[in-house]
Amino acid sequence: MAKKPEKPVYAFVRRGNHLVPEWDMDIHALDGISQGQRVRIEIKEFRNVGRHRAYWAMLQEVVDATECALSAERLHEVLKLETGVVDLIGLPNGMKVAIPGSTSFDKMEEGEFEAFFTAAERWLSQTYGYVHERKRRAA
Repeated sequence: MAKKPEKPVYAFVRRGNHLVPEWDMDIHALDGISQGQRVRIEIKEFRNVGRHRAYWAMLQEVVDATECALSAERLHEVLKLETGVVDLIGLPNGMKVAIPGSTSFDKMEEGEFEAFFTAAERWLSQTYGYVHERKRRAA
């Protein structure tokens, strides 16, 4: 069965009680919608890119300091397994196997990623004694 193409994501900014298109492509998403016409929307916050970058910097820092994995990407896969971000796959023999799930922007909302980041920091601390720089400075 052919996979349905992904629908584009449009960005709107809240201004009071109104949503205002952020870019030209967002404005054009409204082409064909009549004034006063009801539309269905799904409200989701965009992911925090700074947190995403901090996560990957943390992984690289841990790999560089401990050589616990071949790369930050490999450590990321381990962290997903250790923190429960998994997809269960059924094998033909009935056995279930956990494989790393996705933390991509379209699969994990900001609140979920924030919780994952916190769990990853905790696991790295317990397993490798890692303490994030901001916590070292605060101590």
